[in-house]
Amino acid sequence: MNPTWIVRTGRLVLSPVGWRDLPALQAIKADPRVFATMLGGVRSPVRAAEELAEDIATWGARGWGMWSVREGNVFVGLTGLMARADGRGVALRFAFWPDARGRGLASEAAAAALRFGHDRGGLDRIVAVAKAGNLASRQVLGGIGMVACEEFLRDGEAMITYESRRR
Repeated sequence: MNPTWIVRTGRLVLSPVGWRDLPALQAIKADPRVFATMLGGVRSPVRAAEELAEDIATWGARGWGMWSVREGNVFVGLTGLMARADGRGVALRFAFWPDARGRGLASEAAAAALRFGHDRGGLDRIVAVAKAGNLASRQVLGGIGMVACEEFLRDGEAMITYESRRR
């Protein structure tokens, strides 16, 4: 792992995901309180391991990807950048344990990932997609400066695409 890929904020350490994170990632991705609203829903342990392998490869190929987010030594969630399969572009993603919510951790981590993507990843445009009814995620996205730019339906559900452009 390239040490320049580690990001530190006031309260958090974002480290590129690695095999050491597999148990934490399997747990959070299997929890419906966290991943039921995500594209693809909750993951099996096998699928979480497959995604981790893909995420590690993305870091090596692109120099950006998904981070595990820790407050102190405690895994509180994940954030990062991932190319969307639907062609909308490179997307900012984040997911946090319920007990880590409501303290601004998602905003702090997502803002750091967004800055990394623009400044160090060289990405001119980064998107994020949220369900129209997911007000918490939409607040995070708007709060870090992303702007709603498109609405679409996915499986009959209203979705909103946000974007950030490098200045």
